[in-house]
Amino acid sequence: MRAERLVALLFVLQRRSSATIPELAFELGVSERTLHRDLAALREAGVPLWTETGRHGGVRLVEGWRSQLDGLTSREAVALFAMGVPRALAQLGLGTAVSAAHAKVAATLPAELRNQAQLVAHRFHLDAPDWFRTADDTDHLATVARAVWNQRRLRLKYQRSEGTVERTVDPLGLVLKAGVWYLVADIEASKQPGARRTYRVGRITAAEELDEPFDRPPGFDLAAWWQASSARFERSLRRVDVRVRLSPRAFRAVPKMLELDVTHEALDTAAPPDADGWREVTLALESTDIAAGQLLGFGAEVEVLSPPAVRNAFAEAARQMLDRHR
Repeated sequence: MRAERLVALLFVLQRRSSATIPELAFELGVSERTLHRDLAALREAGVPLWTETGRHGGVRLVEGWRSQLDGLTSREAVALFAMGVPRALAQLGLGTAVSAAHAKVAATLPAELRNQAQLVAHRFHLDAPDWFRTADDTDHLATVARAVWNQRRLRLKYQRSEGTVERTVDPLGLVLKAGVWYLVADIEASKQPGARRTYRVGRITAAEELDEPFDRPPGFDLAAWWQASSARFERSLRRVDVRVRLSPRAFRAVPKMLELDVTHEALDTAAPPDADGWREVTLALESTDIAAGQLLGFGAEVEVLSPPAVRNAFAEAARQMLDRHR
């Protein structure tokens, strides 16, 4: 897009003391005619350009002038400016910082790029929480976030099903999942070495940042740990291995009907097709009733082999559907 090209041209001019029209056109991959139009657009946006004619002439920025967008690509500048102040950042106390960043970027963006960023902001909006979900009470989120940032231990009271417990933890990071905040923390080393837990911030009833720094585990990657932890949690919910026969049509439909990790495991371990093209596959599903309901989506293209409880539940549901449609 032209707005991105204008920023790219601006950065090229800042990097080079002087360049000819052909050199600039070649570097940006545009025609010389297009480059002349882009230079005119920069001048109209207030960028001070100096053009020198002659054999050794070229285009350069007025000496001493530089954009304040050093290091930002055009897409990064648009993304930063177009992004509003998400509720998540406001909850962390960073809403003012984002607003200040907007003001600084807006002051240095060429008009055309600024217009593009505004168009993006007016057409796309991120709303992370699920529908019909009551927002968690995040009264203690700011305290937790400060402890994470300052790398200091945190004393908290946490509401569990059996009652409130008190913990002293090393807060490693915060994760926002579907509108819900979670704290990833290590139990204080003197109590449970190596114990890492996830706490739902909305269930923290009291939080105190202590004047005790802690050492982060070397190489700890919050995003990688969360991904692995989430995968373990999802696998723990799947307690039933269901053996089925799938028609070729049903086998192709598995990725559309079931969760991604269930699909990968099933397809990787599927038996070879028989003479009719049907395959035996083992699916790791959540429970008897849920498994039967999920498999009904395959209709007549599936045969449930085991366990008997799922086979019977599937057959009973099919009988009820048949009775209603006689």
